[in-house]
Amino acid sequence: MEINLGQLAFDIDFHPSQQLVTTGLINGELHLYRYTSDSIPERVLQVQAHSESCRAARFINNGHAILTGSPDCSILATDVETGAAVARLEDAHGCAVNKLINLTESTVASGDDEGCIKVWDTRQQSCCNSFKVHEEYISDMTFAADSMKLLGTSGDGTLSVCNLRRNKVQAQSEFSEEELLSVVIMKNGRKVVCSSHIGNLLLYSWGCFNDCSDRFVDLSPNSVDVLLKLDEDRLITGSETGLISLVGILPNRVIQPIAEHSEYPVEGLAFSHDKKFLGSIAHDQMLKLWDMDDLLQGSTKTLKHQAAVEDSDSDEMDMDNNPPKSKKGTKRKNASKDHVSSSSNNFFADLQMDG
Repeated sequence: MEINLGQLAFDIDFHPSQQLVTTGLINGELHLYRYTSDSIPERVLQVQAHSESCRAARFINNGHAILTGSPDCSILATDVETGAAVARLEDAHGCAVNKLINLTESTVASGDDEGCIKVWDTRQQSCCNSFKVHEEYISDMTFAADSMKLLGTSGDGTLSVCNLRRNKVQAQSEFSEEELLSVVIMKNGRKVVCSSHIGNLLLYSWGCFNDCSDRFVDLSPNSVDVLLKLDEDRLITGSETGLISLVGILPNRVIQPIAEHSEYPVEGLAFSHDKKFLGSIAHDQMLKLWDMDDLLQGSTKTLKHQAAVEDSDSDEMDMDNNPPKSKKGTKRKNASKDHVSSSSNNFFADLQMDG
C-alpha cells in the first residue's frame, strides 16, 4: 500500500491498538491515516501543527493524542478524534526539537539539535529531567524500561546513557569519527546496536559503553539511517539508497534485502501495533505499508541455507583496540533559536493521562 503525502515526511508512528498511522511533514502538517489490509488508506486527519517542519510524531496517552516536535521549538499534543490542540508548549527546547519517544505511560522524552535531552512527566505536569549530554543533534533515542535508562545517539559520534532514577548521565562513549544515527537494544538487553553515516553497525556491550565491542562493517557502503528491532536477534535497516534489509546480530550478517522503498534515503521505519505491517517513509513523499508476512517469507528459506554459527560474543575478543579519533557530526539539521520558558512546567496540565 502506498500513500502520496504530497510533502516530505520526517517521522512515522503507528497507533498502539488501532489501524492508524501518523506522519509529520516538512510543511508543519500532521497527517493521520486509517488503513486495512484490503482497502486504500484513508486520511482521517490533517492538522497544521507547527509553523515550521514537523520533525517528530508519537502517539501518547494510549493513542488518544499525538505529540509532535518542530524546529519552531514547540511541542504540541493533538487530539486524535477531533484534531484539536490539547496542549502546546511554545518553548520546549532552546532550539529545534528533533526526536520524541515514549518512555512509560506517563513520561516522554524529547531531543533537540544542540544535544539536549529532556524527560517530561505528565503526572507532575513538568519537565522532570534535562540532560545536556551531546555536542550535536540528537539523532535517536531508545529506552530500557527495566533499568530506567534512556539511551541517545548524536551527530557528535557518541552514545549516551542517562539514568532517570538518579537524574544523571551514567555513561557516554568515546567520540567516534562516525555520526551515530539510530539505536536499538538487542540480545535481551546485553547489546546496544548503533548505525552510522558510513554504513557500519557499532555494537556496545551493556555496562561497557566507553567503546564498542564489535563492528559490523560489511552492511552497506552508504549511510544506514534507521534501525528497527524485529526480535532479539534480528533488526531491519533503512539505508541512504532506499533499501530496506533484514539483518542478523551476533552472528552479524545481512540475511537479505526485503524491500526497496525508492531510490531516495529511508527517513523512518515503524511497525503496526500487531506487527502485520511495516511502515516506511523516505525522501520521495511516499508512505508505504508493507505486509510483514510477504517481506519475511523468503528470510526463513535463506536462514536454512546459512551455516549455523554459535553466538560467540566475547567482550574481550571483540574489543576494538584502535578506537577512532573524535570528530563532530556534519549532518546537523538547521534549527531556529529561542529561549526556554518556564511555561514548560505547565505543558501537560490539560492532558488527562492514564496511570
